[in-house]
Amino acid sequence: MKKNLIEIFGWYGVGAIVLAYALVSFSILPVNSICYQLLNGTGAVGIIVDSMYKKDYQPGILNILWALIALIAIINILR
Repeated sequence: MKKNLIEIFGWYGVGAIVLAYALVSFSILPVNSICYQLLNGTGAVGIIVDSMYKKDYQPGILNILWALIALIAIINILR
């Protein structure tokens, strides 16, 4: 059960980041939108959970940075 839930987090992460990229690439969302940054940030967290569970640290570290960038962007947008 725990493994399945972690897999769901990981797949959500992949889907959210790809969706965010597609929405910006096709000018559906602007880069400075909260929605875009939330998709990136929550997607990164999903991949972090899955990566750390599997002890696959490279994607985990990459997505920690990805999530931090999204968080900083959200803070800047809200100012």
